Amino acid sequence: MKCRYCRATLPVIPGARAIQCAQCNGVTRVRLPRPASRPGNGILVQPGGGGYFPGTRSKKRAVLIGITYAGMRRGGGQLRGPINDVMCMRYMLCERFGFPNDGIVMLTDEERDPRKQATKENIRRAMDWLVQGCSYGDSLVFQFSGQGVQVEDEDGDEMDGYDEAICPMDSFQQGPILDDEINEAIVRPLVHGAKLHAVVDAEHSSTVLDLPFLCRISRKGTNWQWEDHRPPTGAYKGTSGGQAILFSGCSDGEKRPTMVDQPPRLIPFSPLLIICPRLTQPPWVRTCSCSMPRRWEP
Repeated sequence: MKCRYCRATLPVIPGARAIQCAQCNGVTRVRLPRPASRPGNGILVQPGGGGYFPGTRSKKRAVLIGITYAGMRRGGGQLRGPINDVMCMRYMLCERFGFPNDGIVMLTDEERDPRKQATKENIRRAMDWLVQGCSYGDSLVFQFSGQGVQVEDEDGDEMDGYDEAICPMDSFQQGPILDDEINEAIVRPLVHGAKLHAVVDAEHSSTVLDLPFLCRISRKGTNWQWEDHRPPTGAYKGTSGGQAILFSGCSDGEKRPTMVDQPPRLIPFSPLLIICPRLTQPPWVRTCSCSMPRRWEP
């Protein structure tokens, strides 16, 4: 198939719903019938763990993903802060919120162990592991620090006509992970009493979990306004009784100049600051979305 932007020839991976072009970085929707469920859904992670994923089932679990895209983007640089982001988050979760070390999975593109690399397949496995067997009292965290993209919507469930997506390190080969899949993987399974906090620092990320309600926050954090983002089609995007909250650094359609050509350096993780403001400078969280229209309380 051809890239819709630069007309370069793109390889089509079986089962992929979108492909990212290595020439222009644009994302093209793959016009194929949508499968009834995600490939391998339900069998990616065995109940006892296995591979890199811990076999113990702590009530506090987290998946932290940081991708710099070093050497992966033609004509582009790399992101400066994702690795530092996940390291800061892990430290905060363990030291301040009592998360056990074996309850946290970290995926980055700096890892040499293929089980710990932030590939599309590993991110899918990690999302399944995070919510597998969730129950009352579970506290779950999903963090993604990397690049986000928008893809033309094909099922009419997006108010702006675009799906949002996150880009794994092999996005040029395997395609991005769409918000529809993320919602199905880590939002829908949440049962009553289970809570998910997601923190996403990527472009177009304010609705990347496809949550039904969005809160826009002023730069000073003093004003906010809730918006109803339930799909026009009437499709249900909420949980199975639990609560999901997303903190995002960018609104949909908004980009940020974080690509650099020089080596990466440590920089503050801004969306994290609204949760732990003593880490560094004031927050610049732009949006907060939620599975139910109520004020979030830490």
